[in-house]
Amino acid sequence: MQVKIEGGRSRRRERRKGFSLVELLVVIALVAGSGLAAAPLFSEWQARDRVDGAARALLAGLTLARSEAIARGARVVVCPSDGGTRCLPKGQRCTQGHAAWSCGWIVAVEPERAGPLLRAHRPLHGVSIAATGVAAEFTPPAGQIIGGFRRFEFATAGAGSTGANLALSRCIRVAAGGRARLDRGGCDGRGRT
Repeated sequence: MQVKIEGGRSRRRERRKGFSLVELLVVIALVAGSGLAAAPLFSEWQARDRVDGAARALLAGLTLARSEAIARGARVVVCPSDGGTRCLPKGQRCTQGHAAWSCGWIVAVEPERAGPLLRAHRPLHGVSIAATGVAAEFTPPAGQIIGGFRRFEFATAGAGSTGANLALSRCIRVAAGGRARLDRGGCDGRGRT
């Protein structure tokens, strides 16, 4: 592009490549706005992932306990752990004052007789577990559970019973026959999707 200036001389004007300051500020504002809008969705996704992971891990432990009770012909127990490899005594809170199951759990063959430890699950962070009963004990020959039905409700730690939190909840129900199933929503039937 040529531009004529006084005196009839012409000077070549070159267009420089790149972004202007205004264009750059607009792009930065759009990226920041998108990040702010996505942050709550990301934190909800993380919370749901933690709750799902914990529920699936306990479901796997319960399923393992039932199958091992049938295969070994011995009583297999799933119980909240003391943070290590032993069952937490009834009524005792584990480290940092968490509810019993939130400190992790173990799957062991006749733990009072020092039977083999089959699985130990680490303490949970950001997930609370409310359970009926202290331990789930599976007996041979059919892998039935001692004491009848059991429920384990998983939620984000410190969550109330609002609709959004119920959507993040999970429930494991163990029938008297020993079979466990995982449901979305709370154990009282609210929040199922």
